[in-house]
Amino acid sequence: MPAEAQATIDRVTEEIASGRDEQIYREAAEEWRAEVPPEESGAALRRVRERLGRVQSRAMYSGVETGGESSPPHTLTVTYQTTFERATGMETFRLLKRDGRWLLAGYTVTSDALR
Repeated sequence: MPAEAQATIDRVTEEIASGRDEQIYREAAEEWRAEVPPEESGAALRRVRERLGRVQSRAMYSGVETGGESSPPHTLTVTYQTTFERATGMETFRLLKRDGRWLLAGYTVTSDALR
């Protein structure tokens, strides 16, 4: 896992826990904003925060890196088995590297607590 990608995941995790949904949306890759309106993004992040709580621990389940500098887009999809305050689940982060920075391009959580 590239250190810069991990830093993006860590930052986004803290922003979700702190309720900075608008900041997450504003700083996300344009692909995220093209697929998900801001209200829907905020509602999904609030639901994760309210039903699951803060992340307590994570274990990487899978990671797939595609593309690169010579064959864009450079993407990284990382899935974690995650223990939250109130439940467990699987988190998937999809990141795109653009202009030397890893940007959030997708985030999903599956958990029985979200049903």
